[in-house]
Amino acid sequence: MRSLDEITAEEVRDLLGKGWLTHDGAWFFNTANEFGIEVANRLNKAAIKTMAPMEMHRTKKVLGLDHPEIESFDEMVEFTSKALHLIMPASVSSRFHLTAPEFNVIRWDWDKGQCFAYKGMMQIGLLDDYECGVLYRLECWLEALGVTFEIEPRPAACIMHTTGECTGEFRFFFEALAK
Repeated sequence: MRSLDEITAEEVRDLLGKGWLTHDGAWFFNTANEFGIEVANRLNKAAIKTMAPMEMHRTKKVLGLDHPEIESFDEMVEFTSKALHLIMPASVSSRFHLTAPEFNVIRWDWDKGQCFAYKGMMQIGLLDDYECGVLYRLECWLEALGVTFEIEPRPAACIMHTTGECTGEFRFFFEALAK
């Protein structure tokens, strides 16, 4: 058996991230079974909205963002990428892609069929009525960070389930910096 000193930070991050995902899925499944999918969706979103400000506060602290607000689009791209890498297990983050194709646009794209929530909801038979908590969490992060944004498409149901792919854009309203 390995000692704790022999376990890498990446292995610890992956273990903790997968533990969180397992708990989240088990909570959702049991809540839906006990109270129905509508209640599970509503409570899931309420928990996400409550958690996001604390999660962003802690993430900013860990990443060393020492000022209260995101000050530029470039900082938004860097912070979002680092926050997702920090929080998501590598097995998940390797299937989720963020790009900044133009100023004030961050594009997301899940590998086809590879969103963990999509796969989990399909596995437990709740995909038809599942309301996307993954993108809602990102929206709540952005709200907690105090940035102005729009999301397209605005997810309610699982986008991958309804369209066959999960891709879209966050549009921000940062001023271009004069050079």
